[in-house]
Amino acid sequence: SQTRRKYLPVFSTRQLYCFSLLHRGCTDIVCCIFFIVAIVGYVAVGILAWTHGDPRKVIYPTDSMGLYCGFGEKNERKQPLLFYFNMMKCASPMVLLEFQCPTPQVCVEKCPDRTMTLVTAVGKTQDWEYYKSYCRADPGTKSVPQILQEKLCPAYLISSKPFLQRCFPSLGKKGEVITVGDQETFNDGDKIRDAKDLVAGMKNATIVMEGRQVAMKIFEDYTKSWYWILICLLIAVVVSLIFIVLLRYLAGIMVWVMIVMVIAVFAYGIVHCSIKYVNLKDTPGANITLQQLGFQPDFSVYLHIRQTWLAFIIILAILEVIIIIVLIFLRNRIRIAVELMKEASRAVGYVMSSLFYPIFTFFLLTIVIAYWGVTAVFLSTSSEPVYKVFNETVCPHARETCIPEVFMHNHNCPRSECLFAFYGGETPYHKYLIFLQFYNVFLFFWCANFVTALGQMTLAGAFASYYWAPNKPNDMPAFPLCASLGRSLRYHTGSLAFGSLILAIVQIIRVLLEYIDHKLKGAENKFAKFLLCCLKCCFWCLEKFIKFMNRNAYIMVAIYGKNFCRSARDAFFLLMRNVIRVVVLDKVTDFILFLGKLLIVGLVGKFSTLDRRENEIMTVLVGSYLIAHGFFSVYAMCVDTLFLCFLEDLERNDGSPERPYLMSENLLNVLKKKNQAN
Repeated sequence: SQTRRKYLPVFSTRQLYCFSLLHRGCTDIVCCIFFIVAIVGYVAVGILAWTHGDPRKVIYPTDSMGLYCGFGEKNERKQPLLFYFNMMKCASPMVLLEFQCPTPQVCVEKCPDRTMTLVTAVGKTQDWEYYKSYCRADPGTKSVPQILQEKLCPAYLISSKPFLQRCFPSLGKKGEVITVGDQETFNDGDKIRDAKDLVAGMKNATIVMEGRQVAMKIFEDYTKSWYWILICLLIAVVVSLIFIVLLRYLAGIMVWVMIVMVIAVFAYGIVHCSIKYVNLKDTPGANITLQQLGFQPDFSVYLHIRQTWLAFIIILAILEVIIIIVLIFLRNRIRIAVELMKEASRAVGYVMSSLFYPIFTFFLLTIVIAYWGVTAVFLSTSSEPVYKVFNETVCPHARETCIPEVFMHNHNCPRSECLFAFYGGETPYHKYLIFLQFYNVFLFFWCANFVTALGQMTLAGAFASYYWAPNKPNDMPAFPLCASLGRSLRYHTGSLAFGSLILAIVQIIRVLLEYIDHKLKGAENKFAKFLLCCLKCCFWCLEKFIKFMNRNAYIMVAIYGKNFCRSARDAFFLLMRNVIRVVVLDKVTDFILFLGKLLIVGLVGKFSTLDRRENEIMTVLVGSYLIAHGFFSVYAMCVDTLFLCFLEDLERNDGSPERPYLMSENLLNVLKKKNQAN
């Protein structure tokens, strides 16, 4: 308005942008320092975890004495498999509490390939030598009862197969009967048992086994068809580039065709409902009212009533009229959105390197995720072995901590055993492990958001240099993307850290709410569940809003070089003053990019269905979607940047020689504005 322009500064937006580039200073220095200190602390946590951690606890199985199978001394390397004395003990509920089967376990060279009992093996020299390889220690000349009491050897051996470095019974099926070693029963040393008794102890392992078989099959397929998958993904890259280039010519056609199709769909609905309404005219019982019919659990009953179809006609007609009226009033804003999309396609054409910037972002995110994952593994394995008393009878000392070297059988618990239970510790370091894990997760969110924010600000700076260049591309920097990346890191690391910190705090709160929700799944307090559900919904909405505000704040920081809070405020009020344009542009852009993703995935998917397996086709489809999403995310950032530049241009400039518009001629024609001649 003229009143607003009277109080605007005499500088044009182009002059302000150039001034901000020449006299740009560091923003949000305090947050920058805080972020650097947090990163140094993160490195310190990683070093501390790597010093105390031992990933072998995750990689290698551990026997009853806490020794690794397949790692360590020469003899231990020859015994890479873990053998359970009694697999049926693994079905005990205590396994879920202690993460360890309450039965002796030993490292062995290979799994048993025959089924026999201790009693039958002792009397035969050859069998006894074979049997002793699965004992914890050489039983010597001890009797069978004494061997079982001291738990030196298992009571029986079952034909087993290795899986995940552990020996599991070789279960099979004869019809509907479960077998082990081709037998329906086995001898456990005391009595004859059915093979199905072993299923409970192997239930979880069976699921993993099936998953592993599927994974191995998929891996084998990939080794044979990797070149074909690579060709399909390269086709997706080419089609994505072509689609973005064609948007400058087809954006308007696609938008108006979409609008006509929406109107046509509603018109078809009205016609269809009218035909149904007329056809039910002479049908018995079709003329009763909905009030007379009342509520019916079978909703198909309402489709046989004329009044139902009349209601559909009225609703669809009202929606059709509303859509037409809205389009009449918003036609100019839709044209602006289309022109901005065409302009974005030209900008991407001038800054082609921007299309490959997501690869750099992906590389940085991979580093952040890898550092977090490795640190989490080392933290979780930086504990000491804890041994507890396991018993087969009632014992007052059950589950108490013990030391294997000095453990003595208690008279009250004659069949007790001191076995390795889990990894833990009582030192100050172990007591604060949970806080170190929390710090690891929080810094992961912060760093991941920082990398994403860096990409957004870098792209925004590159595309802003395109918009504010009077003579494109001569007035643009030689390497706009590199120049924008340098400015973002040199001057605005603090602003990036500030925005990503706010988002990380909300995300960590959401993680805590999910953890609390998981713990309260079995609770009966409905009010607590309702409150938790509301909190989760609110913080989800808050996260979406903060992501939206951060995105636009980074654009304003890239343009004017102001601090984060001021840029976020300016972006917010600028968007609120043009809220209808924001909604129209957002929906139009989303729809066009959605069609583009469908087109790319559909074309590549059609090509990939030529005599290929399902997993290969799914890989190509998912890969094509991710590639299209990566290219279109750059395009969407370009549209958002040009839109904010357009709004700033419209509010600060008036077309005079001192403050000319920097927008394209097509946008000036849509707005019915023009620049005055010098």
